[in-house]
Amino acid sequence: MTEAASLGALASRFIETESLPWIENGPGQKLKVIYYDPVSGMLTILSKLEPGAGIPPHKHEDLEQTFVLEGSLLDDEGECTAGNFVIRAKGSRHAPVAPRGCTMLVFFLKPTTALLRALSLHTQASPSPGAAAPAPSVPA
Repeated sequence: MTEAASLGALASRFIETESLPWIENGPGQKLKVIYYDPVSGMLTILSKLEPGAGIPPHKHEDLEQTFVLEGSLLDDEGECTAGNFVIRAKGSRHAPVAPRGCTMLVFFLKPTTALLRALSLHTQASPSPGAAAPAPSVPA
């Protein structure tokens, strides 16, 4: 894999998501960090919830965009099913669940406090995988 430091500023970064580690982020939840820029806070993750699993109540620090790949994500405002997209505004709060399980691609302009904590804990525990990742990303 090419080191990010050896690439030009405008060079594309191809990320083999299969090689990224899954991070257990709570009961029935795991994620892969595809891109993370700690300076701007921008974060892209692949997230999986087992059937019946949920994400504890949280507040969005900035815009979040979610594309559901499989299953569905349900909260008080509705259900986002496979092939559909939901946008959550800065300051919004929810506690989603995945009744039948869910795989989703999630883009954050800034991670939630809980995700930031998970990123911090993981990168402290295993800094070397992040060093090999392309772009200013930290696979957590």
